[in-house]
Amino acid sequence: MISRNHGVTPVCVLKTSDEYTIKHAQWLAAQMPWIVCLSDVPVPGVETIRLRYDWPGWWSKMELFRPDLKGDLLYFDIDTVITGDISALFNVGKTTMLSDFYKPHMPASGLMYIAQQDKAIAWHHWMKKPEANMRQCRTREHWGDQGFLRKHLPHQRWDDVLPGQIVSYKVHCQRGLPATAKVVCFHGQPRPWDVKKHWIPPYGGKLQANT
Repeated sequence: MISRNHGVTPVCVLKTSDEYTIKHAQWLAAQMPWIVCLSDVPVPGVETIRLRYDWPGWWSKMELFRPDLKGDLLYFDIDTVITGDISALFNVGKTTMLSDFYKPHMPASGLMYIAQQDKAIAWHHWMKKPEANMRQCRTREHWGDQGFLRKHLPHQRWDDVLPGQIVSYKVHCQRGLPATAKVVCFHGQPRPWDVKKHWIPPYGGKLQANT
């Protein structure tokens, strides 16, 4: 479903932990040939870029804005399921974030198109005081990396440009997969590898060759 002809690089981030392992990154890569993984460890079978900073958990996603990572990026959380043709996601051309599935006025970072032109400003504000930024983004209105990005990353929302194509498992899929869905986001529990649905790739399946 993905081709480098789009001129946009699909990426994910793996900061290994008890919850996220090499096998989970490989599971996502099996759905999306050509995906690149920013990781603290090599991921066999997947093109890997080494994380440079030891920021905890989801804060490692801030490395997506590093100045050495050139070009537009299409970022996917590791617990994402692709259910259809996602070519349109590569063509939006502008920085785009999710709307929080429970609080739509808030942006969410589980699926992002990051335009090259917008990276520098976010990186500048982040690197001035990364530790302080992490401490400050712990309130309900400024939670996590998305709490930081909402202040420093100009963006549009996926539901405005591709309505109905990106959905939540918990919010939209309890009565079945919506016909318009191309991407299903699993935010929190359960994780997709813990759910048995015909449209969810089995965990531990064979990794597709990136050819």
